[in-house]
Amino acid sequence: MQTGTIARWEKKEGDKISEGDLIAEVETDKATVGFEMLEECYLAKILVPEGTRDVSIGSVICITVETPDLIAAFKDVTLDSINASGAAPSPAASAPPPPPPAPAAPATAPGSSYPPHMKISLPALSPTMTMGTVQRWEKKVGEKLSEGDLLAEIETDKATIGFEVQEEGYLAKIMVPEGTRDVPLGTPLCIIVEKESDIAAFKDYVETGVVEVATPPPPPAPTPQAAAPAAAPTPAPAAAAPRKGRVFVSPLAKKLATEKGIDLAEVSGTGPEGRITRKDIENFVPSKAAPAAAPAPAAPSPAAAPAGTFTDIPISNIRKIIAQRLMQSKQTIPHYYLSVDVNMDQVLELRKELNDEVKAQNIKLSVNDFIIKASALACLKVPECNSSWMDTVIRQNHVVDVSVAVSTANGLITPIVFNAHIKGLATISSDVSVLAAKAREGKLQPHEFQGGTFTISNLGMFGIKNFSAIINPPQSCILAVGGSEKRLLPADNEKGFDVASMMSVTLSCDHRVVDGAVGAQWLAEFRKFLERPITMLL
Repeated sequence: MQTGTIARWEKKEGDKISEGDLIAEVETDKATVGFEMLEECYLAKILVPEGTRDVSIGSVICITVETPDLIAAFKDVTLDSINASGAAPSPAASAPPPPPPAPAAPATAPGSSYPPHMKISLPALSPTMTMGTVQRWEKKVGEKLSEGDLLAEIETDKATIGFEVQEEGYLAKIMVPEGTRDVPLGTPLCIIVEKESDIAAFKDYVETGVVEVATPPPPPAPTPQAAAPAAAPTPAPAAAAPRKGRVFVSPLAKKLATEKGIDLAEVSGTGPEGRITRKDIENFVPSKAAPAAAPAPAAPSPAAAPAGTFTDIPISNIRKIIAQRLMQSKQTIPHYYLSVDVNMDQVLELRKELNDEVKAQNIKLSVNDFIIKASALACLKVPECNSSWMDTVIRQNHVVDVSVAVSTANGLITPIVFNAHIKGLATISSDVSVLAAKAREGKLQPHEFQGGTFTISNLGMFGIKNFSAIINPPQSCILAVGGSEKRLLPADNEKGFDVASMMSVTLSCDHRVVDGAVGAQWLAEFRKFLERPITMLL
């Protein structure tokens, strides 16, 4: 995604916005995605009207404020006035309160004393991305940047993606160091200037008015247990008088508090207007730490876990999103499962013949290539299984883009074989080989794994006979493929039986979209194509 279209504004100027509210629908190059707010605020000004096409990534689309009395100050603010002042507030970010007499002040206040520059903010590199990790900076401060140069590598919820420079200039300031995790969307990453002589002006530049994204400090050592009683009296007064009413907290601090089980009402905020920041959560000491002074000698026993009994592995952004989406799928989609055995004898025979024919072209067809082709053709026969649940409508897709589950060191990812229903086996084989290699190297581009209308997960090569897969929303079906094995089948011959290679498959269906009889019909078509593969030519 390089540009987007504001399909519809869900909120009007002056409306109150709660955390998680949908404020707009943005049409990307793959789908229409809901744009949610991360904090409570009020919509002060819409700068990009509905229907505006080709809005560049990082463009300011609206202004939000914390209190309704600040809305009037932005009545006459326009994109032109913001651009003319050289300020670049992050999209949908809360603007700093301006002086009432001068509505244009919030646009000119940040950075007006600095030379002309451009702030590069963290963009949405996938529809589900809410934060990212700066894996590595490819450029250093002071280096010249050309259009198309790789500036940094960003780990998103799906993959590690190269972030390219859109304009020429010089890198004047890096505001988010390498290794910083959980950087919210829209956070300024760096500053680029046009002239090399302007670099020095940003040496001590500090960004204000954004969520703190400092590099996480190393966890405190568990050994100094005796220090806890001495430090306990300091936070005790704050814990004794819990907050009442609204608690101001940054999204990252709120997330950390939830993970650590900390009650925000007991935390004293050190940010502006008492806002709780990440450091407040990390430095918080529960009030219950005080009674630990008496049994201090016994404390080291449970604290000192035997060496080598476990290893804490940091959770990557990809693993977090996999966990969230799998939980969402199992909790919100009514799954049911249909299984069938498929005779693979004719497929294996045809595969051997075709591989002999294309051996000189360095092509080797796999059984999975036949499964992808048969699945795509079955989706054309039973289009209900090639549909998506969109909350208000069921979207029946007219093309079959097959997502193929690939296991990588960072987690599962599903690159897409586009238009699988019209591709030949050799083309499908080539596509899968290239996509799988890029997936394992972390080099997939967003358009290569976002979308898809039907998913296949094949564990047959690991000796798995059968399993049930979890649906990849908003798709309505996923096919779980087990391995082939020789079985005895009753036959009308002298022996009374035949030996055949049988493969077990299980189709997971979303009952909101696909009824049981429809799912059974899809499996019947799928089995027909594989047991008589010549019919895939029709």
